[in-house]
Amino acid sequence: MMPRDNMTSLIQKIARQALTTFRNHSATGESKIFLENHSKLRSLLSEVRAADLRIVPRYAERSSAPTPLHGPPVTYMHICETDSFSMGVFLLKHGTCIPLHDHPGMYGMIKVIYGKVRISCFDRLGASPDGALQKSSMRPSTRRSVGEYTEEDAPCVLSPYRDNIHQLEAVDGPTAFLDILAPPYDPDGGRDCHYYKVLQPASESAENKAEVPGHAEVWLAEIPQPGGFWCGSEPYPGPKVSL
Repeated sequence: MMPRDNMTSLIQKIARQALTTFRNHSATGESKIFLENHSKLRSLLSEVRAADLRIVPRYAERSSAPTPLHGPPVTYMHICETDSFSMGVFLLKHGTCIPLHDHPGMYGMIKVIYGKVRISCFDRLGASPDGALQKSSMRPSTRRSVGEYTEEDAPCVLSPYRDNIHQLEAVDGPTAFLDILAPPYDPDGGRDCHYYKVLQPASESAENKAEVPGHAEVWLAEIPQPGGFWCGSEPYPGPKVSL
């Protein structure tokens, strides 16, 4: 039997609520019950801190400039996975990022547990609610938002048709965030991860784009996984989850 402190832990409550929220849910429709459960999940996720997961912030890595990387730039702590959702923690070293990528037909929630993360979000133009797109590797999109998140902020939320493509960057030092995806990636089920680069109009500089991020139409070109990015794994030290 699972120890009592694990059964009542915040991460256990989050996992149970995630299962309730996403079990048997279809991305093509959002019922009142789903929206209520989704709101409950966001509220629970807003409470989580690094200490709840027994993760010690790695601020010793902080410096004025990125240092040469030893080992993977990003690591992942697996917490749990069902057919309905997956949950784990991503840890980014100082000066690193998770490149621009998508989540076909998936919901997601990102809660920073230490450090600061800059999240750049895009919407795909002409996509259906289930995330289906034309086959072209060039895809018209709109840059919806660029925001910086800390442990004090509410989760960043994505859906199959809003903020579904994003990039996450460690700002001013190492950072970590709790990540929920529903349903999990499944290449055989049509939910593989694709990477992109932004093609900006020649008349607009990158600096101007950053100053006015909202709703700027751009083209995204699908690319192979960037060569400098890879994700390693490490053990999750926190309370166990039972589903």
